Amino acid sequence: MSSNLNVLMINGSPRVNGNTTIALKEMEKVFLENHIAVETVQVGNKNIRGCIACGFCFEKGKCIFDDIVNELAPKFEKANGLVVASPVYYASANATLIACLDRLFYSTHFDKTMKVGASVVCARRGGCSSTFDELNKYFTIANMPIASSQYWNSIHGREKGQAELDAEGMQTMRVLARNMSFLIKSIELGKEQFGLPEEEEWTPTHFIR
Repeated sequence: MSSNLNVLMINGSPRVNGNTTIALKEMEKVFLENHIAVETVQVGNKNIRGCIACGFCFEKGKCIFDDIVNELAPKFEKANGLVVASPVYYASANATLIACLDRLFYSTHFDKTMKVGASVVCARRGGCSSTFDELNKYFTIANMPIASSQYWNSIHGREKGQAELDAEGMQTMRVLARNMSFLIKSIELGKEQFGLPEEEEWTPTHFIR
């Protein structure tokens, strides 16, 4: 099995060292204990515009807007796993993060099959489940298995540092990272012995002909 396993974590919070960061740092400790390298990139405080459906990426293999999305692309390609984390705004993810993910997933043409995905959400109180579902859809359209935990991957806190007081949330992050580490290692072993699943040629079927 390769010893160069690594996880890319994308922090969608605009707050530096806020509650979303606390959740990711708890996961990072577990990844490192499992000999999995981690890189965390904070995008929630960046100027990221949404996709304009221009088609440039189909010709050039990268997004026309040469910002952090194009910087993330090679990191994502190299990673064995991707963690996407967001605070909850109006029962959905931070719009800056969604703009980033829309363009990152759409403009990158490398095979994402069997890269392990996990989403993490942070809220004062409600909206975690709907945000969790929203983020998981990026993985399930890209042949990426999703890592789970003992509870939905959420943690609670409003003011900086309050997430550390959510004992169950912190434990959920540790369990998530352990499960994700196991999945990454198991998939790597499976690829060495069996290879990736057989591919079929895509059969696009439009509803308007």
